[in-house]
Amino acid sequence: MKNLILILSIFGCWVSTQAQIEIDRSKQPEPGPVPTINLKEAARYNLKNGIKLLIVEDHKLPRVSIQLAIDNAPYSEGDKAGVGSLLSSLLGKGSKNISKDEFNEEIDFLGARLNFGSEGGFASTLSKYFPRILELMAEAALQPNFTQEEFDKEKNIILADLESREKDVSAIASLVQGALAYGKDHPYGEFITEESINRISLADVKNAYAQNFNPSNAYIVVIGDVNTKDVFKMVKKSFKSWKPSPVSTRPFKMPTDVAQTEINFIDMPNAVQSEVMVQNIIDLKMKDADYLPALLTNQILGGGAEGRLFLNLREDKGYTYGSYSNISNDKYSPVRFRAFAQVRNAVTDSSVVQILKEMKNITTDLVTDQELASAKAKYKGRFIRSLESPNTVAGFAINTISEDLSDDFYQNYLKSIDEITKEDVLATAKKYFKTDNARVVVVGKGSEVLENLEKVNFQGRTLQVNYFDVEANPTTKPEYKKELPADLTAKKVLKAYIDAIGGIEAVSAINAYEIEAVAEVQGMKLELKLNKAGEDQFIQELNMMGSTMQKAVIEGNTGYQLTQGQRKDLNQEELKEAIEESAFVKELLWLNKKDISLNGIENVNGVDAYALQVSEKRKAFYAIETGLKLQETVSVEMQGQSFEQNTMYDDYRPVSGVLYPYKLSQSLGPQLIDFIVEKAVIK
Repeated sequence: MKNLILILSIFGCWVSTQAQIEIDRSKQPEPGPVPTINLKEAARYNLKNGIKLLIVEDHKLPRVSIQLAIDNAPYSEGDKAGVGSLLSSLLGKGSKNISKDEFNEEIDFLGARLNFGSEGGFASTLSKYFPRILELMAEAALQPNFTQEEFDKEKNIILADLESREKDVSAIASLVQGALAYGKDHPYGEFITEESINRISLADVKNAYAQNFNPSNAYIVVIGDVNTKDVFKMVKKSFKSWKPSPVSTRPFKMPTDVAQTEINFIDMPNAVQSEVMVQNIIDLKMKDADYLPALLTNQILGGGAEGRLFLNLREDKGYTYGSYSNISNDKYSPVRFRAFAQVRNAVTDSSVVQILKEMKNITTDLVTDQELASAKAKYKGRFIRSLESPNTVAGFAINTISEDLSDDFYQNYLKSIDEITKEDVLATAKKYFKTDNARVVVVGKGSEVLENLEKVNFQGRTLQVNYFDVEANPTTKPEYKKELPADLTAKKVLKAYIDAIGGIEAVSAINAYEIEAVAEVQGMKLELKLNKAGEDQFIQELNMMGSTMQKAVIEGNTGYQLTQGQRKDLNQEELKEAIEESAFVKELLWLNKKDISLNGIENVNGVDAYALQVSEKRKAFYAIETGLKLQETVSVEMQGQSFEQNTMYDDYRPVSGVLYPYKLSQSLGPQLIDFIVEKAVIK
């Protein structure tokens, strides 16, 4: 059977320039004077229904943007988690007075953009069409057209997404990390399930709209080539029918940290690498005196390629492509500090220790002058560049009001950054980076990482490991060591597989095949074509949006690979491997291999399977109950990093008397790409 392996090469180019002047690099450059920040003032109006209107005139380009933001406190959706997502999907599909098609056609005709979410919307248009786009925005926001047909359609889309999420290690990790930190009954900890979506009715969506869309909490920001007085009149007219209602308060339990640092492990047998996150709860608001010091402290620890986490886990240890940290702020609820990395299975335990170590170090010793200066330069540069966008001014205006900031917060931003000291960084790190009360969440392949993870020792204490399932529910420790039948061998497993798909006579008779499969990646269509004619004639093509991304060809005793137009001829070793890969049933060839071994029993996506070590870099897994192949795992080297790629096989169907998998799922880093077979011909 053909094992699909997609190896995407990433090419980068670096251009360096050498200044033709003498520079004394032993001395830190003296900082220049703090630039004067001249921010355009947003005109502010409070409308009678509670809307706060902000207008910024900018006549550089004949464009206007409109932002509708509703500042609602977070709330738990409970057993109907997902109602907000459905509301977001249904808003903007016309109105009670304008059909969906007419609405979209007019927006397209005017060359504008208009989209909505559960707590607002955004529009962008040429200034001459601004009045009409404002009207359409108000029409869709205030007179939404919620139909059962659109509801059912959007509901099915979400259910399909949930199905694809089941094996997505990164997606599961993100959800479980939040659920464990906040609790599943907290707005930031709950997540959507198939059951919660199926509980939601169209009436629930309408009720969510009534609760969320309230002018009492609303901001409307207009930026661009407009006249302030005209905008005020138009907004007042378009939104005057929006009636205020009492702001609903929906309290929730505040999250807390664990009593002492512990490891929370979630087993995902299909994981090719581990998702490691060290997190703790913090209470940080923009108006807090240590808000800016907290940003700089996080920048030094894990804000980018110059951060301590990156330099340690990537540059020094080579455990990962990158390790970073993030610090959040929220006026409504305590939130998270997070330090994280995607690491190789073999170094999962070591990565946990190194992340904790870097967190501890920054809480005990002063950072260097260079680290502080670099972090300041990063933040000042981002701030200055952000001023080039008119939207920045609007964001500043909203934050100043909604976050209760001082009126000169942004005017003094650069000055405030410059005044931060190493002592401020140390104090902030001690306050927000809690190595004594951290929750270490690891999502990975337990059969390969758990034994060492249970031995992790930090600050003289072996960290307790608690176990959770993919929905963040407590569970028992996974059991991996299962006894093999005494007389079972690798060759018997291979023969059982061949028998399961049709028998050795039927399989041996196959000398040609043609397979066509499709997949979707970020909305783009991938097409895979495999065509084999005889033992040494084979073509594989991978096309995206009609263009050939990759092509492999075997012609007798020669072969080549074409990747984005670049041809590489195969040497004899590569050709031999490619011929083996092109076999419809590789197990026929493996029967004659002497070095295949039976490793044991492993769980593959909830199914017990015999694990075969086919070669040093390849493993194959066969279901105990059916004999069918479930997965192949290949070790791959890329950019100096070694990682595993999984190919999973599912939905076996008969084709000319032989079973063939109509679903081929390929791991690409943390992502999973599902190829669905549309054509299968066997000769």
